[in-house]
Amino acid sequence: MVWSGTWVAERLGVELVEGGGAGVSGGSAGAGPLRELLGLALRRNPKRAHLLVSNVLGKHVPQHPSVIWRSGYDLGVRVRELLGPDEAARALVLGYAETATGLGHSVADGLALAPYLHSTRRPVPGVERAGGFEESHSHATSHLLLPEDPRLLAGDGALVLVDDEFSTGNTVLNTIRGLHETFPRERYVIVALVDMRAPEDRARLDAFAREIGARVDLIALASGTVRLPADVLDKGQELVARYETAAAPVSAPGTGRAPVTRVDLGWPAGVPDGGRHGFTAAHRARLDAALPDMAERVAAALPEEARRVLVLGFEELMYAPLALGVALERRLGGGEGKAGGVGEGAAGVEVRYSTTTRSPVLAVDDPGYAIRTRLVFPAHDDPADGPGPRYAYNVAGGGFDAVVAVVDSVADTEALHAPDGLLAELSAHTGHVLLAVVPSYVPSPTAAPHPSPHAPQDQEPRMLPDPLRGPAFSSYAPEDVGWLLQDLSDVTLEAPTEEREEAIQSGGAHYAESLPVEYQPSPRYQELFRAALDTSAARIAQAVGTVTETVLAERAGGTGRPVLVSLARAGTPVGVLMRRWAEVRRGLDLPHYAVSIVRGRGIDANALRWLAAHHDPADVVFVDGWTGKGAITRELAAAIEEFEAAGGTHGFDPAVAVLADPGSCVRTYGTREDFLIPSACLNSTVSGLISRTVLRADLVGPDDFHGAKFYRELAGTDVSGDFVDAIAARFDEVAGAVDVQVKELLATDREPTWEGWAAVERISEEYGIHDVNLVKPGVGETTRVLLRRVPWKILAREGAGADLDHVRLLAEQRGVPVEEVAELPYTCVGLIHPKYTRGATGADGKAVASA
Repeated sequence: MVWSGTWVAERLGVELVEGGGAGVSGGSAGAGPLRELLGLALRRNPKRAHLLVSNVLGKHVPQHPSVIWRSGYDLGVRVRELLGPDEAARALVLGYAETATGLGHSVADGLALAPYLHSTRRPVPGVERAGGFEESHSHATSHLLLPEDPRLLAGDGALVLVDDEFSTGNTVLNTIRGLHETFPRERYVIVALVDMRAPEDRARLDAFAREIGARVDLIALASGTVRLPADVLDKGQELVARYETAAAPVSAPGTGRAPVTRVDLGWPAGVPDGGRHGFTAAHRARLDAALPDMAERVAAALPEEARRVLVLGFEELMYAPLALGVALERRLGGGEGKAGGVGEGAAGVEVRYSTTTRSPVLAVDDPGYAIRTRLVFPAHDDPADGPGPRYAYNVAGGGFDAVVAVVDSVADTEALHAPDGLLAELSAHTGHVLLAVVPSYVPSPTAAPHPSPHAPQDQEPRMLPDPLRGPAFSSYAPEDVGWLLQDLSDVTLEAPTEEREEAIQSGGAHYAESLPVEYQPSPRYQELFRAALDTSAARIAQAVGTVTETVLAERAGGTGRPVLVSLARAGTPVGVLMRRWAEVRRGLDLPHYAVSIVRGRGIDANALRWLAAHHDPADVVFVDGWTGKGAITRELAAAIEEFEAAGGTHGFDPAVAVLADPGSCVRTYGTREDFLIPSACLNSTVSGLISRTVLRADLVGPDDFHGAKFYRELAGTDVSGDFVDAIAARFDEVAGAVDVQVKELLATDREPTWEGWAAVERISEEYGIHDVNLVKPGVGETTRVLLRRVPWKILAREGAGADLDHVRLLAEQRGVPVEEVAELPYTCVGLIHPKYTRGATGADGKAVASA
């Protein structure tokens, strides 16, 4: 038979190499034929070309249910043998959403007495979160832990973490790191179908185990590595573009649809539908007792002529339909259910199992390709991150006489039954569709509250929401940045520039209580942006590389995996670029979040609380675009001190890493030159379509993140992705120069001199302003003055060239004089009109020509 990875291997040069796995701290990884377990497909994702497609997971490839269940069960037996019966009974098994929820449950079956919990991406009203973590390369990143009984995570037995594949280990390390701080354990066991780590990843896990002082074991069915050619991403994108049209989803014809029959399973009351809130040995016993009757009900509803039946699960709901499929196999004469064995039924009925998924994968109808067909349909469970397409792979064309679609009651919606919904798509490709609905388990409202290590002892713990991510919030890809903000997109916050300036200077309002009207650039201005980006891309790429490599060098003594936290919003494009450099040049997957900091009000303390609950504060690196006079640098230091004094977690370093530091205000920077960073030329349209952050008492409560707006309506003029891509395209070109510059910087005295602050104080007095907050030094800050405030005049260094073209254009449009000054320490300085009133300048907002 043709291997289902042949098509990708031949076209991309991807190789699966057997063996090489090794246990950590006493564990062991089994050996097995990778090609029997895995095929290959192409991701519809520009960041990762290939997808390892498991033949025994039950997600993308329909397989005999008992083969899938047995794969997990046997791994669980190996864990039980490793731990011994007593410790196995005290263990907790934790599976990963969405792909490993059923696998983890099957592993728990193998341990026999261990309770099971899986992470989820579905918030449940009334259920407090006991923890969570990020999976940054996933299309949907945030994992929630929602056990009904908070004591489930607080036990002292081994934690068994189960995922379908172990590629870099980042997700597992994130999980252990986050949980170990709150619920420390002496032993962890990592379980996967395949261990595909590179040698450096194995060494990193070994070092991590020593760092936390715990034993970490690893068990897998097979081990090996994936060899990727250097141009795999480019080739992968080219292939996806070429085959995407030809590989369009198999659409449902308008006629000849099969009937849909609802089957009452008789699900036992009080038994959870899965491990989202915990699943105990007692639950397992009750479910096992009820399964034969449920299988009988399904078998009775199948048409007599059915010889090939698919049980189709739903995203995270993998174990309930898998257990039903195993029981149905046994009922129809194939396999031996949970006792082992599998085969075609005595009556010639073959049962297969797979589930729907969120993951977008290219389909190519070729025997040497793992994903032959795909069905596309709208999400039907009202997901928290908004609507979107969902997929069922290898169902169309599978020759199934009947499909048993199993969903939970939350997903039994109008969208499921709609003309373009899942049931309609299935009914066009099979003779009969059965719908079985499992009641969504609702945890008891009397469950004890979850402990929080960071909440004061005399206060109830306060749960914070997960980061907002694109495309639901911002135009950045979800893995680029998580926004620790609340969405105020539906609130009217914009005010005319003149009204805002008068209110701010009169003391009637703070600048963060409203938003300026978003400046819409003229065609001429957009041309200037494009020209500036083309001219400066390599220069910025070098600064990005320099600051990123400096950060990595400075953190070499820690975990070696910094957590980038950009100061929204000017810092966010820089954080995205730094993350991209670390990924492309160093193979590192750095978490990146954006938080709000407001002059005079400090940093968002709730965002710090969230970071402390999910990461080691010592790993956090604050990122901004540039320094002017250093006001935000000082603000951050004061805010961290205040946070700790109020009982917040200690350990955050208030230092800021910036792309450009012309004011000599920080130690970690890409350059100290004051030049045009094109992201300063625009507002939201170069920052993921996100507004400035908002802090207003009637909108932001004491337990809320600061707010911001997502300007979806500006998508037509968004250049956020263009900006990042243009600079990232120059990374290889500047790599050599970056290496030289970083070596020089690390050997240099980089202590801040604060000469920028001194210059601002001097200018404030010389021009009779007497308020340093109205003096904005540097190209970036001057641009902000022209876009958001009421400018008075612009000071430009004599001989400044193209870096100021956009400044001169904006000044011309607003009637603001540009005054050339000799020996100016910055390329330019923007002066806000002092003591502004609308009567001083007119309602058009143009500044007066002279003082």
